Amino acid sequence: MTTDSTRRAETFHALHQGPDLLILANAWDAGSARLIESLGAKAIATTSAGVAWAHGYPDGDALPLDRLLATVSAITRVIRVPLTVDFEGGYSNDAAQVGDAAGRLIDAGAVGINIEDASSPPAALCEKIARVRQVSTRLGVRLFINVRTDVYLRGLVPEPLRQRETLARAEQYRAAGADGLFVPGLVDAAGLQAITAGTLLPVNAMVRPGLPNAQELRRVGIRRLSSGASIPQTLLGEAAALATAFLADGSSEPLCQKRMDYAAINALMPSDASS
Repeated sequence: MTTDSTRRAETFHALHQGPDLLILANAWDAGSARLIESLGAKAIATTSAGVAWAHGYPDGDALPLDRLLATVSAITRVIRVPLTVDFEGGYSNDAAQVGDAAGRLIDAGAVGINIEDASSPPAALCEKIARVRQVSTRLGVRLFINVRTDVYLRGLVPEPLRQRETLARAEQYRAAGADGLFVPGLVDAAGLQAITAGTLLPVNAMVRPGLPNAQELRRVGIRRLSSGASIPQTLLGEAAALATAFLADGSSEPLCQKRMDYAAINALMPSDASS
């Protein structure tokens, strides 16, 4: 594996240990990734929903793996900061196949992944984590495995049991080789603080109505904040409104009011891989 991948992986690990909250504005293709990098992002993360929608698929392990790999290769061509990829559930129930797919992501330039339990039993995800760790070690890249548990997001257990269940899963995932814990759906400061205090893993929160601001998240021990699908969702909402109005009256003015300068966008994009 290249020295660049090894270096970026170590950089990405370090970003979870520094004094600052790691804020990730999730991208969905090479152009959005390059734009976000140009705005000062220290790393790029993909949103599985945004990538799937960009290819005309629904979110939820429906995207063909080759499409994801092509997206990762396209993104790593144009950015220089670390890239972590939303790997959903690994696109397979077979741990060996998940490990092989993770190896292909590493070959394409990813140095981190999100992988989720969803409604699967924790033991199944532990097998996937362990296999991914074996593959990344063999390839010489310390892949950052950020494990998403959907205990809160999907309400997998009754509310009074969610904190205990999340922390129990966190320990199982840590023992299997996880580097981080992602707990989407939990937004109250006290609950977030209880999770950060109860695990050795750096904890990732996700944008959601009611989530505290960055300063408060730092105070309660959150190490990483992701925008998830919020940016493409918002942009698609704006696009739907603009297209609806344009189809109705053909007016140019609404389409021109918030445009980013064409030349500025063009200048962001390298003409070849060496740029």
